[in-house]
Amino acid sequence: MTTTLYETDFNLWIEQTVNQLKNGQIQDLDIENLIEEVQSMGSNDKREIKSRLIVLIMHLLKYKYQPKKKTKSWTSTIITQRNELELVLENSPSLTPFLKENISECYQKARKNAARETKLPLTTFPLECPFTPEQIIDSDYFPDTNA
Repeated sequence: MTTTLYETDFNLWIEQTVNQLKNGQIQDLDIENLIEEVQSMGSNDKREIKSRLIVLIMHLLKYKYQPKKKTKSWTSTIITQRNELELVLENSPSLTPFLKENISECYQKARKNAARETKLPLTTFPLECPFTPEQIIDSDYFPDTNA
């Protein structure tokens, strides 16, 4: 099997592909790998949204259910995750429904992670996400500490 530029020098493949697109050399494009890369761009954003949601929700849970152990680091993590989510959604606003549709799944992972990290029983945290989608992404929202 012959190796392709895509396999041997990815950066050079990108440069070549960009030049071919700019010059209208559609017939010379490595269509199969170009399609794969374009599709993966969307997958990367979705993966990033889920990953950041899990970290964000976990820290919101810690903030709410361990108020006496609250640290500046938790606050900083909440702010950072929200800012990064905002950047993804500014770049791809059509992913906002994806974020909302995945809160429940991400909450379950965040709940388990929060229990592990805080050493609190899993039952400390509600079965369903106690935060609305709006609260999760609202830069001014921090949970009250009346669990």
